Amino acid sequence: MDELSVVLKARELVNKVRPTSIPVAIEPYAECVGAVLRIDNGLTADEAGYSFERNGKHYISVNGKDSEERRRFTACHEIAHIALRLPSDHAGLSWWSYARRPQNEMFCDVFAAELLLPYKLFKPLIDRAAIGLAAIDELAGQFLASNIATGSRFAALASAPCAFVLAEQGKVRYASRSTSLREARAWIPPRTALPQGSLAERLRNGGASGGPEQVAADVWFSDWERGGALLEDARHRRQWDQTVALLWFEDDEVPLPARDRREREEEEFGLAELDGILPWPGKRRRR
Repeated sequence: MDELSVVLKARELVNKVRPTSIPVAIEPYAECVGAVLRIDNGLTADEAGYSFERNGKHYISVNGKDSEERRRFTACHEIAHIALRLPSDHAGLSWWSYARRPQNEMFCDVFAAELLLPYKLFKPLIDRAAIGLAAIDELAGQFLASNIATGSRFAALASAPCAFVLAEQGKVRYASRSTSLREARAWIPPRTALPQGSLAERLRNGGASGGPEQVAADVWFSDWERGGALLEDARHRRQWDQTVALLWFEDDEVPLPARDRREREEEEFGLAELDGILPWPGKRRRR
């Protein structure tokens, strides 16, 4: 199983339920996979929820002490375990932590985000939104989803070249990139330290921010040879030592490779103006 197959499976379920309003109702998803939703007020703060099967019926319990956004995500995460037939691997994990998160749990997170933020309802709102963490906050509120899930989906579906990065304990856990950045091979390596010179690194180290700041693209992107500058908006949650960053090119275009830029400049402006200095014959004589 890979992430694409998880996304396709989630969209099959969305197409069966066909949600038409936001925030999306969770109960129809549960009914579609033969599950019953329950509230459990006896769970501890680190227990978001669980699911089990009895006599052919699935039961999903979510922590009644959690916020509505958290309960909704937990329910969709457990629906993913049922729909994908993946065993739970929650032992020893805090619900908020992405460090050492098992692959099955990450797949179920992806599935849950697809249910909470379905493409047909979410994509049009992204296209109309200004890029920034404030826009992600607003969309998260409308869909009653977490800011992290919303930010990840925002970057993945955005038409503009942008990326959403989640770091924990100062290291990148994952990065969601728009199609244009993936095609340009704008790679942000996981498990690496927040890059020096980034706003995200400064905030984690106790610095301040007045809003999005400009940063060279090669500060974030590995082996990046296209040049250009990004806008970076970032936040740090000291409670969990989590940092999020949203990166985007302000002119909505990925810079061209150096060779392509030179060719375009020659097409637009013609050959470089003669300066009277000939590039040959040089010191070597022709034979």
